[in-house]
Amino acid sequence: MSILIDSNTKIIVQGLTGNTGSFHTNQALDYFGTKMVAGTHPKKAGTSWKADNGAELPIYANAGEAKEATGANASVIYVPPAGAAAAIEEAIDAGIELITCITEGVPVMDMVRVKAKLEKSNSRLIGPNCPGVLTPEQCKIGIMPGKIFQKGSVGVVSRSGTLTYEAVFQTSQAGLGQTTAVGIGGDPVNGTNFIDVLELFLADDETKSIIMIGEIGGSAEEEAAQFLIDEAKKGRKKPMVGFIAGRTAPPGRTMGHAGAIVSGGKGDAPSKISAMEEAGIKVSPSPARLGDTMVEVLKG
Repeated sequence: MSILIDSNTKIIVQGLTGNTGSFHTNQALDYFGTKMVAGTHPKKAGTSWKADNGAELPIYANAGEAKEATGANASVIYVPPAGAAAAIEEAIDAGIELITCITEGVPVMDMVRVKAKLEKSNSRLIGPNCPGVLTPEQCKIGIMPGKIFQKGSVGVVSRSGTLTYEAVFQTSQAGLGQTTAVGIGGDPVNGTNFIDVLELFLADDETKSIIMIGEIGGSAEEEAAQFLIDEAKKGRKKPMVGFIAGRTAPPGRTMGHAGAIVSGGKGDAPSKISAMEEAGIKVSPSPARLGDTMVEVLKG
């Protein structure tokens, strides 16, 4: 059982013809034959984009036309911030099942509008401001470096892109590997949250353990911890390791992500760490020890 994506996932690239979209589409095509099937651009419909490996992807005017022509069930968005929300809405209107928005700097009010539209649809959004999702040896959507992944048993979910890579690299080095890694993004309004992904990992027989990486700001980690406590009471529990980024940040200081801000005495690292520990998560003392901590948890 795969989480979110597998070798059969067909992906449309919204923003393919730009430098970022082109670079990462080439990377995805080279990753175990990830099925990137089309691109979109309102002014370049009817043309095609040629990959470094010689493959040619047709360009359609919008996601709806691309989906109808290719049967795609996923899209990835490399559109600049001003147009990213409209690109997400276009994918929702097209009935795309999984939408991944890599774009950083999408205006919060745009995302509030998108969130309302999402809730009335059957689409799932990952991001924005995220590294995407990758299932080892099957499919890569986004900007994660495929070479650090190894097929295995650890599910990874993270608000931090960089620390997603750390968790993946370290679990590969430890010989554990991953089932799927999901970067949910650090913005205050996003599509998929910790609970959504944890629910999938808990239900997946191949995922034997989970790494959850949070950040200061907001209450997503505390809510996820309560979800895990409630699920454990039902008998659903897996070994988990956690980490909270931004422990040393002073109150009121933003830490890169728009959502990583502590205000009003809420969202600080100690409260998140405490919530994780109450949920039975072993909190790693350092991002450099995520893999070692997981090995210790599985042994102990």
